[in-house]
Amino acid sequence: MKFRTPKVTLLLGSAALALTACSSTVDGAAQSSGTPSVASPPSTSSGNPFSDRNQCALLDQILSGAGFPKAAPSIAQGRKACTTQKTSGGINATDVALLLQEGQRYTDNISSPDKARSGKINGRPFIEEPEPLGSSGACSISMSVESSSRAIIIVSGGVDTAASCGTTEDLAKKLDPLLPKG
Repeated sequence: MKFRTPKVTLLLGSAALALTACSSTVDGAAQSSGTPSVASPPSTSSGNPFSDRNQCALLDQILSGAGFPKAAPSIAQGRKACTTQKTSGGINATDVALLLQEGQRYTDNISSPDKARSGKINGRPFIEEPEPLGSSGACSISMSVESSSRAIIIVSGGVDTAASCGTTEDLAKKLDPLLPKG
């Protein structure tokens, strides 16, 4: 078993806690996570928009040709998250994680609302957060999936936060067409 760097493990662990804790929106207002009420597309039978998608396969697909090893379930959230690490960069090794979270809005659990920025990829709303949890060299994008679910991409590599955010944005653009619309 390969161990992941502390940054990605910490970020994934925080995301796991966020599933059961209060959630905060970009404007900082706290809200209870509550029970999800997701409208399912015809292809899903469980009410989970991700029921017919595998997070590891999606991560492998968006990283295809970039020299990353096959993604593996995360230690922190193996049922919902996958990670991979390109170690060829030495101290600047790059970790990438993908989380598929039903029942969590893309605006939930933004740790630094003052640093976050919102935008859209092909009409899909997202929130980008440089240095989530104060982790230099890390960046995350939380993308809206249907009305109350999200996909999160986290990139951590070295100390260059801007480069990590650029990589995260590129991966989010590749992921967008692979996610349910709505």
